[in-house]
Amino acid sequence: MGHKIGYARVSTADQDPQLQLDALTAEGCLKIYKDVATGTKADRPQWQACLDDLRPGDTLIIWKIDRLGRNLRDLVDIVAVLEERGVGVKSLTNGIVDTTTAHGKLVFGMFALMAEYEAALIKERTLAGLAAARARGRTGGRKPKMTPALINKAQRMYDSKQFTMAEIASSCGVTPMTVYRNIRTSPAPRPTAATTAAPRAAQ
Repeated sequence: MGHKIGYARVSTADQDPQLQLDALTAEGCLKIYKDVATGTKADRPQWQACLDDLRPGDTLIIWKIDRLGRNLRDLVDIVAVLEERGVGVKSLTNGIVDTTTAHGKLVFGMFALMAEYEAALIKERTLAGLAAARARGRTGGRKPKMTPALINKAQRMYDSKQFTMAEIASSCGVTPMTVYRNIRTSPAPRPTAATTAAPRAAQ
C-alpha cells in the first residue's frame, strides 16, 4: 500500500498560503514538502527532495495543478515521468487531474494531446516567421552589420560635424553603439616636428 505525499508551492501573492497546506494535511499526507516561490528558475529545492522520496504505489497530492508545472508542457512531462515510476498524481481542487482513476488518466491523456498541439503550433509559427524574414532578405532578427561602405559613410558624416550620432545611425540602419564601434571618434594625431622635419644632409 503506497503513501500519500504532499507537495505545496506557496508565494507571497497567495491570499492564504496556509490554505493549501491545511488541505494537504486533511487529505492524510504522510509527508508534505513545501517550496516558497522566489521568482527564479531554481526556487524549488523541496520539489527535488519530494521526487527522491516518492516510491512506486505512492500518490503525489497537490492543491492545484499550477503548483506542480510551470506550464502545460511541464505538467505533462512531470506526470509522465511519475507514471513511469508507478506514482499517481492527484489534484485536490482540480478533480479532473487524478491519474489514480481511469477517468483521470483519460483526461490527462487529453492534456498531453493539447500540449503536443501547442508545441506544434509554436514550431509552425516560428518556421513561418523565419521564412518570412528570409523572403525579406533577412536570416534573423538582428540588424545588419556595418559594411566598409557604411563605415566610410558614417565616418564622413561624423567628420563633417553636421550630424548627431543618432542621425548617423539611422542613416546607416544600425544602432548608435554600432556606429561608435566602427568609426574613429578621436581626432587623428597631428604630425610632430620630428616627423615633418626634412632629413639632414649627410655630413
